[in-house]
Amino acid sequence: MKTIGLLGGMSWESTVSYYQAINQGVKQALGGLHSAKVVLHSVDFAEIEALQHRGEWDETGRILSEAARSVEAGGADFLLICTNTMHKVADQIQAAIDIPILHIADATAEVLRQDGIQRVGLLGTRFTMEQPFYRSRLEDHFGIEVLVPDESERDDVHRIIYSELCLGKIESSSRSRYLEIIASLQQRGAQAVILGCTEIALLVSPSDTTTPLYDTTAIHAARAVREALS
Repeated sequence: MKTIGLLGGMSWESTVSYYQAINQGVKQALGGLHSAKVVLHSVDFAEIEALQHRGEWDETGRILSEAARSVEAGGADFLLICTNTMHKVADQIQAAIDIPILHIADATAEVLRQDGIQRVGLLGTRFTMEQPFYRSRLEDHFGIEVLVPDESERDDVHRIIYSELCLGKIESSSRSRYLEIIASLQQRGAQAVILGCTEIALLVSPSDTTTPLYDTTAIHAARAVREALS
């Protein structure tokens, strides 16, 4: 079994979901007392969040590259960045280490393409929804058209992530708002919606809507299990 490297803490709420899903996947595959071999470095998200909103992405990349080197030194065979947004600096992190990064957008796009999804809605932080680092990867590498919410909807999606979900707050009113936005994306032609922030699955689930939802945390974790057991 390969050792999985996790770069987490962004937020720790979703990193818990990663750790649980990966170990459940290994147990399901191997049975008995098997669990995943994991090296985890969890950062202080308050520091990262402040830099994000100041636009100091190079500094976030420096911090995460240093953390990734510690994961590599701990014996990891490959790395997961346990957040969609910080894949903005994935290339900077990759340049700092010798082990490969298993990219969350690639893992998600592979599943979308297997399911025949050609037009998808994207929910995430404002950075993920508005900047090209994530959307362009889906469109240019996999030929999947990406729709994002309108500006007021993006404001709500972003605010709820940082002021509630990253703090472990689950509000029914926020779930209702997300479901309205998901329905709007479907009405605009989205065949499915990507939960493109690793905390969103804490708020909405497939049972809440008839729109197919793609949970990037679950997809990324499952892809890591396959890689670890390959």
